[in-house]
Amino acid sequence: MRNEQEMMDTILGFAKNEPKVKAVLLNGSRANPMAFKDKYQDFDVVYVVDEIESWLNDIHWIDVFGQRIMLQMPETMRYPAQDGNFAFLMLFDDGNRIDLTLMPIKNLDLDRLDRMTIVLLDKENRISHIEPPSDHHFHVHPPTELEYVSCCNNFLWCLQNVAKGIARDELPYAMEMYDNIVRTELNSMVDWYIGTLTNFSVSVGKMGKYYKQYLPDAVYQKLTETYCMGDYDHLWKSMFTAIDCFELISKEVGLWLGVSYNQMDHQNMVRYLIEFRKSMKG
Repeated sequence: MRNEQEMMDTILGFAKNEPKVKAVLLNGSRANPMAFKDKYQDFDVVYVVDEIESWLNDIHWIDVFGQRIMLQMPETMRYPAQDGNFAFLMLFDDGNRIDLTLMPIKNLDLDRLDRMTIVLLDKENRISHIEPPSDHHFHVHPPTELEYVSCCNNFLWCLQNVAKGIARDELPYAMEMYDNIVRTELNSMVDWYIGTLTNFSVSVGKMGKYYKQYLPDAVYQKLTETYCMGDYDHLWKSMFTAIDCFELISKEVGLWLGVSYNQMDHQNMVRYLIEFRKSMKG
C-alpha cells in the first residue's frame, strides 16, 4: 500500500505539471486536525481548473494515479449534484482511495468551501486567506428541551411498530422501523450523551464512527448489543437492550438539561412489549 507521502507526491506531481490545474485543495478527514488517523483514510482532493469539458473528452488521464479496482463518477449516475463540478471516486489495487473533484474557477467561493480545507497548491495566488481547518461546525450541539422530549417520546412510541411488524411476519418492515426510525432516536441520544461528557466540544464523526472513542466501555458494549441479526429472536433481544441503553443515557442527558426522563412512558411501553410478545406465543 502506498503511504501518504507517496500518494501526495502523485496527486501534487500531476497538478504541478498540468497547466490546466490552477490550485489543489485537500479536505475531508485528512484535513481535519481532530480526526483519528489511519491508513484507510481517503484522499479528498479538489483540482481547481479553468473549465471541465476538456477533462471529460478522454478520462484516461486519471490512470496516472494508479491501477484502479473500481471507478465511480457521481455526475453520470442517478442523482447528480449538477453543481458544475465533476468527481472521480477511485479505488486502487493497493487499497488507497482518491476522491478527486474538478472544480472550475468560476465555482470557487472561499466562503462556501468545506470547513476542513487545506490549500496544497495555488499557482496563481487566487486563493486568499482561509481559516485553518476545524471540526467545530460538526460538534454535537446541546438539545433543546423540545428536542429531548420529542426524541424520548418517538423512540418509545415507534417500538410498538417494530413489535407489530414481528407479529405480522413482516421482517423487512420491522427491521426498517428498528434500524432507521428507532435507532435514529437512539443515536441522537447517544450524541447528546457524549456531548455531556465532553462539554459539547467534539464531533462523533459521520454515522457515529467515533462512538467507541468517546463512550464509556460499558455503555459502548451495551450499544453494540442493540445491533441485531435478521431474525425475530435477535430483534426482540436487541430491542429490549436498546430500551435499557436509551433509558440509561437519557437520564444522564436529562440531568444535564434539567429535564426529567418520562419514566411512566418508559414503564408502560416496556410492559406493553412484554405482554405483546407473550400474546404472540399464546
